[in-house]
Amino acid sequence: MAKEQFLLGEGYLTSKIALAIARNKVQGIISDTAKEKINANRQVVENIVEKGAAVYGINTGFGPLCTTMISKEETRILQTNILQSHSVGVGVPIDTEIAKLMLILKLQSLAKGYSGIAETTLNRILWHIDNDAIPVVPSQGSVGASGDLAPLSHLFLPLIGLGKVQYQGEEITTATLFEKTGLTSVELGPKEGLALINGTQFILAHAVKVVEKLHSCLSQADIIGAMMIEGLQGSIKPFFPELHNLRPYKGNKHVAARVKSLLEGSEIMEDHANCERVQDPYSLRCIPQVHGSSRNAWLHLKELVEVELNSVTDNPIIINEELTISGGSFHGQPLAMAIDYACLAASEIGNISDRRIYLSLEGNSPGVPKLLMKDTGINSGYMILQYTTAALASENKGLCFPSSADSIPTSLGQEDHVSMGSIGGRKALRVLENVEKILAIELLTAAQAFEFRKPLKSGIILDEIHKTVRKEVSFAEIDRVFADDIEKGIKIVQEQTIIKVAQETAQQHNVSIGTPFDTEFENY
Repeated sequence: MAKEQFLLGEGYLTSKIALAIARNKVQGIISDTAKEKINANRQVVENIVEKGAAVYGINTGFGPLCTTMISKEETRILQTNILQSHSVGVGVPIDTEIAKLMLILKLQSLAKGYSGIAETTLNRILWHIDNDAIPVVPSQGSVGASGDLAPLSHLFLPLIGLGKVQYQGEEITTATLFEKTGLTSVELGPKEGLALINGTQFILAHAVKVVEKLHSCLSQADIIGAMMIEGLQGSIKPFFPELHNLRPYKGNKHVAARVKSLLEGSEIMEDHANCERVQDPYSLRCIPQVHGSSRNAWLHLKELVEVELNSVTDNPIIINEELTISGGSFHGQPLAMAIDYACLAASEIGNISDRRIYLSLEGNSPGVPKLLMKDTGINSGYMILQYTTAALASENKGLCFPSSADSIPTSLGQEDHVSMGSIGGRKALRVLENVEKILAIELLTAAQAFEFRKPLKSGIILDEIHKTVRKEVSFAEIDRVFADDIEKGIKIVQEQTIIKVAQETAQQHNVSIGTPFDTEFENY
C-alpha cells in the first residue's frame, strides 16, 4: 500500500506531519510546482553572479566579511569552505530522529523557492530522508541567531563527502556511505552553502519534539491527576463548568472538562458526596488552573511552531533579480521565548505532580494509610519514591532559567544579539524527560491509593486504566525494589499507554472525554 504523500514546499506542514515523515509513515516529495519555483529562483542567482553586482552571500564573504567581494570563479569554492569552517559543533550527537527532522524541515523551507538552491541539491537531501542516511550532528555550538550555523553545517557535510551518518543501524563515515551506495559529492553552486546553514531548523526540530512530548505529558497528567483524586477522595466540584465559565481560559476549561468526565459515574465519588470536608489542597483542587496554564503555553508554542514550519528562514532571501533582501529571518527569537515558556509549563506539571505524590503519603485521606502501605515500620512504603520526584522537580526548576534572556555577541559584533533558542530547545526536552519520570511515579502512587477504595468502582475509563497498570505493576503490600516498578511506569508513560486505553474505552462505551472544543488541544 502506497504511503500518503506530503508536498514539501507547497503543503502546510504541522508537527504531526513532520514527525510522520520522520517515522516513515508519510512520504515527503517535491512537487512539480515547487520544482518550477526552485529552478526559476536558482536562475536568478546565476544571473546575479554573471552580472557581478555585490549581493551578500552570493558573491561576498559571510558575517563580518560581508564587504569582501568574491570572484565568479571562487563562488563555488566558497560554498564548500563555509560548510567545513562552520562545522565546529561539540558534545554528544543529537537524537537521530531530531537530525532527520532537521533535514525534513530544511527541505520544506528551501523548497519554497526563495533560497536560490538547486533542485539537484534538494534531491540529495530527500535521498538522505528516504533512505534513512541521517547525518551525525553534535548537540552544542549554536547560539540560535545566524541560523543554527554549526549544527546545520554538520547536517550537510555529507553532501560534500564529509562528516558521518547513521545508516542501517551503524555510524559510518560519509566516504563509507558513498562506497556502499555509489553516491558522489554534490557540487554546490553560488549561495547554496549559505542557504543550507542559515535557518532555525535545529531549534525548530527540538520545538517539534517539545510540542509532541509536552502534549503527551499534559494529557497523561490530567488522567493521572483524576486517578489521584479518586484515590484520595477529592471533590469533583472544582471541575464544574459553572466555575470555569466565569474565568474562561481555554486551557482551564479544557482540563476541567476532561477531569470531570473521567470522574463522572464513579462509585468512589458518590461514596463521599456528603462528607464534611469543605475543600481539597491546591494540588487537587487547582488542577484546572495549573494544568490549564501549561495547556495554554503548549498551544502558544504549537501555533508559533506551525508558522516556523511553513516559513523561509535563511538569508539572503531571493525575491527576484532586482530584489534580494539581507534580513534577519534566521533569528531564533520567536521560537526561543516560546520554548522557554513551554519549558516552565512542563516543569510546573512535574512540580504539582510531586505535590500530589507527597499528599498521597500523608495518610490524611480516610481509608488510605500513611505511606500508602498498611504495615509500616518495618516497611517504608512509598516514602522514598517521593524523594526521587522531589529531586527531579528540583532539577527542573534549575533548568527553567530562560535561555532567551541571555545573549553573547558573535561574528566580531556583526551578530551582536542572539537568541540561544538552541540551548532552550535542548533544555526543554531534558525537563520533559524528567516530567515523564515524575508522572510515572505519580501513576504508581495513584494506583496504590486507588486500591484502597475497593470494592467501590471508579468511572469506566479510570477503572480500565487501573487494570492496565496492574498488568505491569502489582499492588505493593510490603517493600520491594521499587526502581523496577518505576521503570515499568516510565515505559507506560513514554508509550502513552494510558492515553490509548482512555481513548479505546471511551469509543467502546460511546462516552466523551471533555467537550467539543477540545480538538484545539488534542491535535498538533
